[in-house]
Amino acid sequence: MPMQVVNGAVLMCSFGMAPSNLVVLPVNRVLSGNQPAANIMDHKPMVNILPFGMCITPSNPQVAAATAAAQGVLTPQPCIPMTQTPWVPGAPTVLLANMPAVDNTCTCMCLWGGVVSVTSPGQFTEMIP
Repeated sequence: MPMQVVNGAVLMCSFGMAPSNLVVLPVNRVLSGNQPAANIMDHKPMVNILPFGMCITPSNPQVAAATAAAQGVLTPQPCIPMTQTPWVPGAPTVLLANMPAVDNTCTCMCLWGGVVSVTSPGQFTEMIP
């Protein structure tokens, strides 16, 4: 069974160069493993999802501009997450603030084409059926 994702979970973006941590604010008032539990709406860039070091996708305008300036040599730029859509698919069997909970199989898409996935859920005692 999948594990419930909480504040402090370790995330990775397919175009990022470093892991990041999920920040879950205690607005849902549900704790799991003594940390606030995440629902699918915990996807706000720079609030819930922090930067992944450097970004390497040419879809990112900053990377494209730096690469063009370097005469076509891929030039990574600082990551600024652009996660505009909720986590998918969510866990419909567990609702937090009337939204599905996030488990460690969920992903979140970045506007620049990266796929944000959970590498560590932040706790290892609570599973989602």
